[in-house]
Amino acid sequence: MLESEEYCHKMDEPKERLYFATGYGLIQCVKGIMSYEDEDLLAGIRHTKHGNQIASEHRKKQAFLGSRLAGYVVSSLSSGVSHIKGMTSVERHAELVYAESLFEKALLGIVYSGDWLAFIKEALNMRTTIGIYRQLGQFLDSADAEAIAAGHGPTDKTIDIHFRSGVYLGIGMSHLILSLMPGKLMTFVELFGYRGDRKLGLKALMKAGGWTQEKEEPEISAKEEGVRRSICDMALLIFHLVLSSFTFDCVDISIAAKILKWNLKRYPNGVFFLFGAGRLAVCQSQPKLAVHYYTKAMESQKQYRNLHHISYWEIALANLALWNIPASLECWTHLKAEATWSKSTYAYGMAVCLLEIGDEKQKEEAVMIMKKVPELRQRIAGKSIPLEKFVARKARKFLQQGNRLALPALELSYIFLGIAHAPREVIVNKMLPEIEKLLTKLDTHKSDSKKYEGGSYWDDYCLAHFLQGVCLRYAAYPDPDAVLDPNETLKIPKEEAATKSEEAFRHVLENGPKITLDHHIVYYTHYELGRLLACQGHHDAARNEFELVTSGKYLEVGPSGRKGKYSMENALQMRCHAALDAIHQRRL
Repeated sequence: MLESEEYCHKMDEPKERLYFATGYGLIQCVKGIMSYEDEDLLAGIRHTKHGNQIASEHRKKQAFLGSRLAGYVVSSLSSGVSHIKGMTSVERHAELVYAESLFEKALLGIVYSGDWLAFIKEALNMRTTIGIYRQLGQFLDSADAEAIAAGHGPTDKTIDIHFRSGVYLGIGMSHLILSLMPGKLMTFVELFGYRGDRKLGLKALMKAGGWTQEKEEPEISAKEEGVRRSICDMALLIFHLVLSSFTFDCVDISIAAKILKWNLKRYPNGVFFLFGAGRLAVCQSQPKLAVHYYTKAMESQKQYRNLHHISYWEIALANLALWNIPASLECWTHLKAEATWSKSTYAYGMAVCLLEIGDEKQKEEAVMIMKKVPELRQRIAGKSIPLEKFVARKARKFLQQGNRLALPALELSYIFLGIAHAPREVIVNKMLPEIEKLLTKLDTHKSDSKKYEGGSYWDDYCLAHFLQGVCLRYAAYPDPDAVLDPNETLKIPKEEAATKSEEAFRHVLENGPKITLDHHIVYYTHYELGRLLACQGHHDAARNEFELVTSGKYLEVGPSGRKGKYSMENALQMRCHAALDAIHQRRL
């Protein structure tokens, strides 16, 4: 990326040429999002805005007012396929670059804006971008259809591959973004005539590189590719390897694996593809291999320290999955000292690891850090970040209970899918014993729960059984993409683990009304019980559990017993809707 930035400076210092202006703007956009610093975000906004202005100067001039008004009745006069056909090649590229730079500026604006008015303004820019991409996509479809009819297909060779790859990127990304929106927001967006088709979006991104389900190698070689082909590949990797944490529909790890294999041959030290290799290893429940790739990603470049923070984050979570607490602590410490994305989360991660290690001196340090966690929260578009709200609540609870939390490191690991991606031997031999120690302690206070240290007996009781149920569920039914060790031997048979998992979840649901603060445990229990039932083939029962969560009903107490939303509600709602869509796909 540094070489690209220097090349843009060298070839076009004032940034007056179309692709140098937008390319430089894209680099500043990535740097702003990586650092999350106001200075970098403002620089990104400034340069993407400049790229947008350069593109505007090269776009096809709008028709006179009469034609534009008539275009609202007869759209082909001022927009659509005929409008794009009437453009020169430069004007088409300018239209594409205009949409790209507008999208980048809107994205940075949403991250930077501190109020809803700015957020709405940038959201409207997103709408303009999507509209342009749809028109360009319709133009490509029309041109290719004409080429096929004339016997020159399957694509129109007069359209250059660089423009084509840009349209595929825009169409693919806009469909994916819309398809990932929550139901209520999607209903609002549909009023403007937009709807996300996930399959169509993925198909468009795969077209840019010539990827197919059947072949291991792409049909488009490096010599024939468009300039945005690598970005399309990265978008596919992000969907299959990162966004798969929140959705199941259309996720295919095998596609990600072959895209990575091909790109790592071309760019063995390419930092983004090394990140991808790390994520693939995580998705395949190989956190030790993931640590190797993330470490290699850090070693591959020294110029952008912010890229190291991505590695530290992922290594911290991978080490939680390995239950290597000291190694995870080291990464959280680096993040707390240097990174700016979510300082409250980094501080909380560091504190819970210190508590898990258990040294008296480290516990004192954890107390000092916990006191600061609520103060370190940030806002995006004037709204608090749900994860930061969660860790702030847990930090306050820690202080209220006399500097004590139940299984905080294991709970954090669950939230970041560390248990889901942990090797089964780690789950059975390291994680479950931690839970069993707490359950033994809880049993001694069951007859008189008020004497339990720091109170919140039933909160800890339900959390312990919930985490026990999750661990046993993954011991019985590993993640469908997990690469299992053929020599692995477990202390507990599959059937026994599944039975005990369900029993643990039932304990939570039975005692959920007694919870004082951590009401989210009940809702997450319904979700995890639904996933367990789906793995066992009880699809109707699983659907019932998911629908209980999405119904919005009070599941743990009466309507007057709880104020506001429970922790991490939106994330759970998204996962439940995704689970309902994929209930028969055997991906739960």
